[in-house]
Amino acid sequence: MSHDRRQVMKLASAAGLAVGIALAASPARAQTNARLKAIKALCFDAYGTLFDVFSVTALCEQLFPGKGNQIAQSWRVKQLQYSLLRSLMGRHRDFWGLTEDGLVWATKNAKVELTADKRKQLMDAYLALAAFPDVKPGLEALKKQGVRLAILSNGEPRMLEAAAKSAGIRDLLDEVISVEEVRIFKVSPRVYNLGAERMKVTNPELGFISANSWDINGAASAGLNTFWIQRSAAEVPEELGFDAGAVVKAITDLPALLRG
Repeated sequence: MSHDRRQVMKLASAAGLAVGIALAASPARAQTNARLKAIKALCFDAYGTLFDVFSVTALCEQLFPGKGNQIAQSWRVKQLQYSLLRSLMGRHRDFWGLTEDGLVWATKNAKVELTADKRKQLMDAYLALAAFPDVKPGLEALKKQGVRLAILSNGEPRMLEAAAKSAGIRDLLDEVISVEEVRIFKVSPRVYNLGAERMKVTNPELGFISANSWDINGAASAGLNTFWIQRSAAEVPEELGFDAGAVVKAITDLPALLRG
């Protein structure tokens, strides 16, 4: 076989392989496109997704020098742990209350004194948590596309309203939905079903966005269309069997994805 003919055969083979790959991928792409087109509204997790729960770290360090990071980290862990434990126990306490309980535990664990003044300062900080940089521009772009937007969170209503106003995003939200309406925390399917009910869509028509992989698994298990914000490449998804429908790096990635 001549050199030229061998080159032609190689090119033809490569082209055929490329076409084969494209054809094989087409059903998956079509399925993804259909799933994205089905979305009629979006619900966002609040803490860790819109609002940076670790923005309290500086205040923790100011009040408890040398132990600020330890307290902020263990405070968040206990906050989540208590929400799960109380759901399993059937002993509901709103998120403001269990956030305070988590703070008390974290300071006791760090062996520091939590005075009434310090407790108030730290709890009030939760009403004005810093929003991630991608939040406001991302929500603004989605709003311009005519997408209905909401928060769906473990947070107590007053906490969520205050944080959304502090971040300058309340006017971009059609609804602020709290688990207090069903009195059980994520990852109960009742919470995710509540999102669909309040937004007046079916579960597959509701897109749910969270930076917490455990939250994504819960929403996907309930039949929602999920988007995981993997804010760090080091983050590993949870092994719960319900992967995200799509993975993005920031909320600002969503408008183009939904258009496509």
